[in-house]
Order: sequence, then structure tokens, then C-alpha cells
Amino acid sequence: MDTPRPTLLLVHGAWHGSWCWAPVERLLTESGWTVQTIDLPTVHHPDKIGMRMQKDADAVAEAIAAIDGDVVVVAHSYGGVPVSQGASSPKVRHIVFIAAFVLDVGESLLGAVGGVAPDWWHVDGPLVTAGDAQQPPQQLFFGDVSDDLADRSAARLLTQSVLAFTDELTTAAWHDTDSTYIITEQDAIFPVPAQEGLAARSGSSVFRLDTSHSPFLSQPDAVVRIIENAAG
Repeated sequence: MDTPRPTLLLVHGAWHGSWCWAPVERLLTESGWTVQTIDLPTVHHPDKIGMRMQKDADAVAEAIAAIDGDVVVVAHSYGGVPVSQGASSPKVRHIVFIAAFVLDVGESLLGAVGGVAPDWWHVDGPLVTAGDAQQPPQQLFFGDVSDDLADRSAARLLTQSVLAFTDELTTAAWHDTDSTYIITEQDAIFPVPAQEGLAARSGSSVFRLDTSHSPFLSQPDAVVRIIENAAG
């Protein structure tokens, strides 16, 4: 008998939401895959102030636990952090990291970027936003996305609890789970050498796309092909 296909769980990055996966989710669903997405609580919960990365990791773990059968988790950018923390389950067959932070035990995202918030982060007490008039989100995240879609996507970005970026991992699922890493070669915020180093540390199979930080919007077909390859 054929092995049942795994469910695909898509986990967004900082400031984003499950909406960003819509083109990829549509293509995967049309190809017969079962797809689930989540909205991370440090971005979307109405009481997100003071929430820590562990809340996002718990949301990942709960989503995995609720799925019948095997799971392939896809994580973008910051999403790699709560996925590394929360996806340590025998149900997880594979992790696909898209320009993601593949952190190890004892590391935090803020530490991984040098311990100082980048100049395009705007910290306002307990919350942080991305971009401004000088460095708009369209330029930071959506450089190769159509102008209309980039504008609509930028308008949907939210604030996020600043503590999500300071928590250190206590476990790292990628040590025990096969993984794939998609390097985004025209990324305005995530240097390619840093992505290459993270992919190498995790022993991931590596694919490279000539895209901005958001290939799920600019080249969803290519992203889908890589996810399908990883999911078998």
C-alpha cells in the first residue's frame, strides 16, 4: 500500500501571518496536499504584549499534535525559531526552512543578529515593528513581488512582542529531523553567507532561489516544487 502523504504545516515569519502562504497553499491544495497554517500568538494574539517565543513554539507543537499522521513543517525566517523549539515530535518527517533562523540550544534570534536590533527594527516598549519611510517593508521583504501585492502585503504586517526575539532555545528539532533549506539570493535583510552557514550547520539539503525574502509570494511555483520534493 502507498504511504499516506504527510500534512504540510506552514509557519510564517515575524510580523507576518498565515495570509502570506496563500499562493503556495492554493497550489499545494490543487495538487492534492493537505495544508494547514497557523498564526503565531506573539504577532496575532490580542494580549501579545509580554508574550515570549515559547508561546509560538507551543502553538507549533499543538498544531502538530492535532494532525493525524506524519507532518512536514515549513518555516519562514523567524518561524524557524519556534519550529526548532516546538517541532520535536516523531510525527515530523521533515522541516523545510525558507531563509530561516536555524538556531541551536542556548541561542536567540537577537543574539544571532549580533545582540543589537537592526536599524530597520523599531522597538516601542514591549512591541517591535519592521520598516519605515526610509526602509519600507516593500523594500525589505518584497523586493521582487509585484508592486500591488507588495503594497497589500506590507499593509498587513503587524507589531510583534519584542520578547519573541530574546528567548533562547532549549531544544532544536533539526538535530533529529531531516531538513531542507531554501536560500533567497536577493534577500535585502538576510545575508546569503548567513543563510549558507545556517543551512550547513543543520546538514540541510540546499536549494537556491533568485528571490527576495518572500519567495512564497514572488515564486510560489518554485517553492511548491521544493516542498513537494522534501515531502516525498
